[in-house]
Amino acid sequence: MTSVFRRAALLSSAALFLVPSVASANAAAAAEDRDYLPSDIIVTGERQGYGEDDGSSGTKTPTPLIEVPQTITFVTADQLEDQSIRQLGEALRYVPGISIETGEGHRDEIFVRGQETTADFYLDGLRDDAQYYRPLYNVERVEVLKGANALIFGRGGGGGVVNRVSKTARLNGFSAEFDASVDSFGAFAIAGDVNTRLSEPAALRINAVYEEFNNDRDTYDGRFIGFSPTATVELGEATRLIATYSYDDDKRVTDRGLPSLNGGPLRGFDSTFFGVPGFNEATAEVHIARARLEHEFSDSLSANASVQYADYDKYYANALPNGTDGVNVSLSGYADFTERQNLIGQANLVWQAATGGIGHKLLAGVEALDQDTRNGRFNIVLSETSVPLTEEFAYPTATLGALSRERDSNLTVLSAYIQDQIEIGEHLELIAGLRWERFDLDTVNVLNGVTGDRVDEMVSPRFGAVVKASPALSVYASYAESFLPQAGDQFLLLSPGDSAFEPEKFTNYELGLKWAPARDLFLTAAIFRLDRTNTKADDPVTFETVLTGESRVEGFEFNLAGEITPQWHANIGYTYLDGKVTSDSDFASAGTRLQQLPRHQFSAWTRYDLTEAFGLGLGLLYQGEQFASFSQNVTLPDYVRVDAALFYDVSERLSLQLNIENLFDENYYPSAHGDNNIQPGDPFSARVGVRLKL
Repeated sequence: MTSVFRRAALLSSAALFLVPSVASANAAAAAEDRDYLPSDIIVTGERQGYGEDDGSSGTKTPTPLIEVPQTITFVTADQLEDQSIRQLGEALRYVPGISIETGEGHRDEIFVRGQETTADFYLDGLRDDAQYYRPLYNVERVEVLKGANALIFGRGGGGGVVNRVSKTARLNGFSAEFDASVDSFGAFAIAGDVNTRLSEPAALRINAVYEEFNNDRDTYDGRFIGFSPTATVELGEATRLIATYSYDDDKRVTDRGLPSLNGGPLRGFDSTFFGVPGFNEATAEVHIARARLEHEFSDSLSANASVQYADYDKYYANALPNGTDGVNVSLSGYADFTERQNLIGQANLVWQAATGGIGHKLLAGVEALDQDTRNGRFNIVLSETSVPLTEEFAYPTATLGALSRERDSNLTVLSAYIQDQIEIGEHLELIAGLRWERFDLDTVNVLNGVTGDRVDEMVSPRFGAVVKASPALSVYASYAESFLPQAGDQFLLLSPGDSAFEPEKFTNYELGLKWAPARDLFLTAAIFRLDRTNTKADDPVTFETVLTGESRVEGFEFNLAGEITPQWHANIGYTYLDGKVTSDSDFASAGTRLQQLPRHQFSAWTRYDLTEAFGLGLGLLYQGEQFASFSQNVTLPDYVRVDAALFYDVSERLSLQLNIENLFDENYYPSAHGDNNIQPGDPFSARVGVRLKL
């Protein structure tokens, strides 16, 4: 065990078992607030709707959403079920402020408020940062927390983070649910979710899925296997243990999309695969084991400690288009592998009390991470690097060449944080906190022996004020910072030059409003500014790497989610984003619009139940035009996509569902990875599903 983890273990033990002398403090509101702790989410099998009022992920304390000075958007289990969504990227398309990057056809990659990331993903508040596609078969809901906020989640997360809340075993008896679906391309999925009580204090839940992929793209296919058991054990009246394991095995074609032509996507070849069948393949095998121990010392004092081990084994090979002149398509390619092991420990102490008529909700916590990563890349040899652009594409052959790079890295992080939520009277709440983080990265370029090492210590603050005009209406202001060391968000290689640079810094300012006009309906609106500084760029005169890159994103966001009437459920969102580079560099000049940043985004999903047995669903996506890269040479045009659904309950246990994606068969191009890897949207497709509950 490293010295970092020895220190973390001592701190975790202290946080979990220390009984401070404040046990006699007043905690009149504590019992009411307990309803918002993630561990108390109880799934009964009944529909919960699209609304959510649990804000605990934004504070690590039992806090209702209306009291969190931050924009948080949810995609609930019912919405995922109604839209027949099985992967994270599909769910995030309906979240305002997020645009999807193609991720080179092998990983989740997104822009949050204009900030690109492959690593700001979390599972139950613990980092899940490898590059792969994340499934949702064992997920209760998806949370998107906007704006820089290193205090809760640590480094990175400049535009925000995505947190998946896992399904956990419940102690309220036996239940089982099985569903199967098939779509018009032949893709299908079979899934099961079984919960049973093993004894008076223990329960077991198992989620499993088998899925096969297909779409309109030539030669595309793949399959996914997922298995996730979880157990909940009450170790006493005040102590609970939750243990979870998941195994995910993903194999699919690596599809890099289309090249561009004349400043836009190549037209007329939306189904053409510009790769090498049999060679373009991505695999990911992921093991994640996690345990969380919760204990209540009293009504006012509680603690929790978590440990997570994750093992990621990733490989992808691809030939990809580099461009076209309308006559021929140029191709290149490579193969890449990554092996990563993460070990994370976290402990939190929460004290709720009132002193002198002022309420306090105090959080103190520690977190430690040890990450080992090995990454390498092979060149490939193509039989042809320029192929005629014809309807029947003449695929070249591909063989692996020499190893072109290999790097090993070790990352250790130790964090400590403290936060106080201060309630002054009935109408004013303040939140203030700091996170100290020590970031130690060592890397080795295996091929040439060049090493890099850097240690950064940063303090990230968070301040907010919430004015509650009524229990159902609040106005807030917030300021938060986050940072990212100069090695990219995957931390694979630190060059000697990188060691001279301070971390990138993200600063978020936000003013917002939250209103709950009904118990299961929530409205949020916010204006914000996000400044990014210390971005690396090349000096146009000396061509040396310098820290001149700066950018700013300003915008407005609106979201309405929940039950409008007992028959009508909706999740509606709109975002306006204006983002520009604010300093000149060889990379981009001041005034350059940020890449893949649509100015306007609108999303709406709604379900209306005409009778107790029959319902209709309707979805609408609008995304404004955007530049595929900072070159601004290629534009992805704006588009509107309409989805629809029909729901029919044959009985209390059996239901049927029809989902239609792209109802009007729109040709659209939602995402890219640079100017010549543009992903076309799927045409009209229909999915039929059946669900059985026991």
